[in-house]
Amino acid sequence: MALEQFAPAGVMIIIATILAFIILVISRIFGPHRPTFRKNAPYESGMKPIGPAQRRVPVRFYLVAVLFIIFDVEVIFFLPWAVAMRDLGVYGLIVMGVFTLMLIVGFIYEWKKGALEWE
Repeated sequence: MALEQFAPAGVMIIIATILAFIILVISRIFGPHRPTFRKNAPYESGMKPIGPAQRRVPVRFYLVAVLFIIFDVEVIFFLPWAVAMRDLGVYGLIVMGVFTLMLIVGFIYEWKKGALEWE
């Protein structure tokens, strides 16, 4: 492939970057800028922040994140397979069966770790 094919995309990225920079500079020059202590304070649902900003995240958060990734991967790979299912034949069915088995193992792991329990 020649780099000439990517020239329009490169020009578009450069123009978008320059335009974003110009908009930021113009808004900074002409827009009101009156910082106060209250405006610079962190916002936490209208309440005063309690404790440090960096807290330890429970392991349950990571289990939910893994569950979310499993669902995303499932959707990303099942949709094209469903569209081209007839063209893939038995081989495609076997491959998706193995893939589904791996997803089921992931779900069982999440279930055993208690990520599906909501408190």
